[in-house]
Amino acid sequence: MALTGLFLCLFLAGHLAGNLQLFNTGPDGALKFNEYARFMTTFPAVKVLSYVTYLSVLLHLVDAILLTRANRNARPVRYAKERGSANSAWNSRNMGILGTIILVFLVTHMQNFWYVMHFGEVPVMYTVEGEELKDLHTVVLAFFNPAQNSWALAAVALYVFAQVALALHLLHGFESAFQSMGLRHARYTPWIQSAGRVFSLAVPAGFAALPIFLYLIQL
Repeated sequence: MALTGLFLCLFLAGHLAGNLQLFNTGPDGALKFNEYARFMTTFPAVKVLSYVTYLSVLLHLVDAILLTRANRNARPVRYAKERGSANSAWNSRNMGILGTIILVFLVTHMQNFWYVMHFGEVPVMYTVEGEELKDLHTVVLAFFNPAQNSWALAAVALYVFAQVALALHLLHGFESAFQSMGLRHARYTPWIQSAGRVFSLAVPAGFAALPIFLYLIQL
């Protein structure tokens, strides 16, 4: 659970770094983003990493289900009175709910972009050398364009909602992953906690800023 979670954190950071190119909505930004998208789907090492990412998501989900069942089986009779808020944060007690929201978002996100990229009708653009590229930059902009997608505002709202869930999930999961691996020490734990807070807020905020930006500039 800890290892797959930390690996997926690395994936999130890398995915955000690539998607930040969408803030450049001009022809130069479109070219760079489309070249990045082609690299991510054709370079052999990256393709292997993508399969590892899919496997990590699946293992993370299965581990979550197994751990939840194990915890329930360990105490088949619930406490007569529980005050979880006195000992733990809300997000730590509801990681399953947060994870489910993220999973639903991930499925819809892949349907709207990954599936379209691989199996849908995608416009093309050409480099100065005349090389053809799938114009995924235009696909993304159109998805968040209220003039082209009547659900654009709802898509932005749901996207941001999912990033809030991701932030809450990471705020507990990041530090817990290190603790699960036994990496807890008076000297290092405060640094891990600080890094976790920064990562857990900065990465979802970056993802959430993209649809808001793309929507607003196309109003």
